Amino acid sequence: MPVYMHVSVLLPQVLTALIPADGRHINRIIDGTLGAAGHSSALLERAPSAHLLGFDADPLAIRIAGEKLAPYRERVILINANYAEMPDRAVTLGWAGDVDAILLDLGVSSMQFDTPERGFSFRFDAPLDMRFNPTSADATAADLINTMDEGELANIFYEYGEEHDSRRIARAIVKARGESPLRTTGDLTQVIEKATPRRAHDKIHPATKVFQALRIAVNAELDVLEKTLPAGLELLKTGGRMAVISFHSLEDRIVKEAFRLASIDCICPPEFPVCVCGHRASVKLITKKPLIADEDEIAANPRSRSAKLRVVEKL
Repeated sequence: MPVYMHVSVLLPQVLTALIPADGRHINRIIDGTLGAAGHSSALLERAPSAHLLGFDADPLAIRIAGEKLAPYRERVILINANYAEMPDRAVTLGWAGDVDAILLDLGVSSMQFDTPERGFSFRFDAPLDMRFNPTSADATAADLINTMDEGELANIFYEYGEEHDSRRIARAIVKARGESPLRTTGDLTQVIEKATPRRAHDKIHPATKVFQALRIAVNAELDVLEKTLPAGLELLKTGGRMAVISFHSLEDRIVKEAFRLASIDCICPPEFPVCVCGHRASVKLITKKPLIADEDEIAANPRSRSAKLRVVEKL
């Protein structure tokens, strides 16, 4: 198995947020996005009697996490599944309403991003895959690029990538695939570069936002996040905490709103004279503003520059 260098983002902040005091009272932890298990191993070390339920859609991540967490094997259950399955699996295990800490570290991992054959990066010429689980029967990025119509592609690029040249790029893709299917990251990158030539003042590559948008679409990332956050909060015990690390504004917006709604008593429209919704706050905000990496961490791990950590505690 290849050896992957992995640096866990915002690790000290995550540990302090999820286990703010003596970790000996922590019994149940869920890591919905294991990756290389850097966060999980640190949490288990800090909470010596805790059991951890870990999820990852990527079979390779599960194998790597299994090796990393071998010293804690008696306290760990690893599941090769998207964290969307977290609520149901927790209920099956009898963990519902009794979880001390939940962590979600969203998006693509460095391990996935830096593996050419996964197709997440335009830095390498590789098959256009982008599935978190490459063994699944789900559609790949190549499937979307070669079958969706121009309007559908433009909407994906605009909504999930906030790409202002979405229509121009979609038009160029449809024209190019009419001559030959776009099968690799290199094929797609060439089309994007021709459609939107890089300007001197551009800070990012012209393919960056399109690749982000395709990855989000392939893995239904925002839909999964929006649906799973409320269900995840229900798993927490009183005093239990959920921490979510996001890496772009689309994710952070969903997390911020879900936590805000869960932390207020009434969600009626403001024009209603009295509350009729009956909604009651189920959490309190631990982070009014997201925690971010300091200059030292950014220097050591540039990926941490865009990371935002939000935390809530169950009432």
